Amino acid sequence: MQVTETAAAGLKREYRVVVPATDLEARVNERLDDLKGRVQLRGFRPGKVPVAHLKRLYGKSAMAEVIEAAVREANSKIVNDHGYKLATEPKVVLPTEEGAVEGVIEGRADLAYTVEMEIVPPIALTDFKTIKLTRLTADVTDAEIDEALQKIAEQNRPFAPKPEGAGAEKGDRITMSFTGTQNGVPFEGGSGEDVPVLLGTNQFIPGFEDNLTGIKVGESRTFDVKFPDNYPAQALAGKEATFAVTAKTIETPGAVALSDDFAKTLGLESLAKLREAVADRIKREHEAVSRRKLKRALLDELDTRHKFEPPPTLVDQEFENVWQTVEGDLKEQGRTFADEGTTEEKARAEYRGIAERRVRLGLVIAEIGEKNNIKVTDEQLTAAVVERARAVPGQEQAIWDYYRNNPNALASLRAPIFEEKVVDFVLELADVTDKPVSREELYREDEEAA
Repeated sequence: MQVTETAAAGLKREYRVVVPATDLEARVNERLDDLKGRVQLRGFRPGKVPVAHLKRLYGKSAMAEVIEAAVREANSKIVNDHGYKLATEPKVVLPTEEGAVEGVIEGRADLAYTVEMEIVPPIALTDFKTIKLTRLTADVTDAEIDEALQKIAEQNRPFAPKPEGAGAEKGDRITMSFTGTQNGVPFEGGSGEDVPVLLGTNQFIPGFEDNLTGIKVGESRTFDVKFPDNYPAQALAGKEATFAVTAKTIETPGAVALSDDFAKTLGLESLAKLREAVADRIKREHEAVSRRKLKRALLDELDTRHKFEPPPTLVDQEFENVWQTVEGDLKEQGRTFADEGTTEEKARAEYRGIAERRVRLGLVIAEIGEKNNIKVTDEQLTAAVVERARAVPGQEQAIWDYYRNNPNALASLRAPIFEEKVVDFVLELADVTDKPVSREELYREDEEAA
């Protein structure tokens, strides 16, 4: 076998590989000789079929298998000899001349092909002990617990029928039927039966609930409202519609006393236990936000400390995924790049940079994991599948079967677990200082983004 490098630019490599026809022939004969002892053909005793006869029957299929194996072995040898890490699968280019491939299969010509490779550059990892980070922490206050308990009480407050003849007010719950039309024609998703609406919560499009104020049981109203310009359904966005609404029931909310009895309705033995459960939930929410911000700061630091050219093909693939999401979101919202205060050209450049960062960080995380033998165990992967299954009650077996039968889906679970393990590993080595802050400061960036 002869291997010659024909091109090397950036992270791309190209080689011409020639495997002599005599080598291929020898491999085919080995395969046929092995087949001779196993195949059974009419007119021949087991193990006595002449190789020449086998060649006439199976020669071409054996040669095809030999060629495939030879290409695989040659490519693997190139990678191993040069110590490459491949960014993508090698691209094999076979000769295009008429009859060239047939000549190889028939054993009349050498196997000559070109293989194109894109490699991952060597990554020199930083000293993680020199990374300095600040972890924001926030205690759970009694005021937070009281506020959360009040919301729980409001969500579980009882409703009782309103006195006969009384009109609906803010806070009342109306059960209604409605039909929406445009130019007298009903539109998809514009009708409903026995639909509850809590006045004042703005569940429906702007102006809809305002037209229900004062409505009485059995009363019907017809009114026009305009859908928002950014309404998800483009066919309705920015357009007016007429709604015919009939109130079937009107209920007014009652008061809920925070007590042991109320806690028992939620499955807890006392109000004190309910407070503990709420405090624990808020604490976990704070810790999740703290972890997310600390991880973001760590990734920023890793990105700053590892500047290298990422493989172009990986960047292209990541950019296409990001760009499809961007375009899909804009289309769904009925918005343009101008509405976002930018141009398509500027947006492409921005998201190209995001794609490069993601690819670069992905390679750094993979390198950290490889260098430090960080792996996702079968037990951790199974636990992740179980957690997904529990999230869909009644469909547990279907979810389990889906991940068991779909390697790509299972890989999508493995990747985030691996990333979190790498992050934990680096954080253990980094110099992390805790900084107590208020709840408002902890959540500030998240709330501003929202």
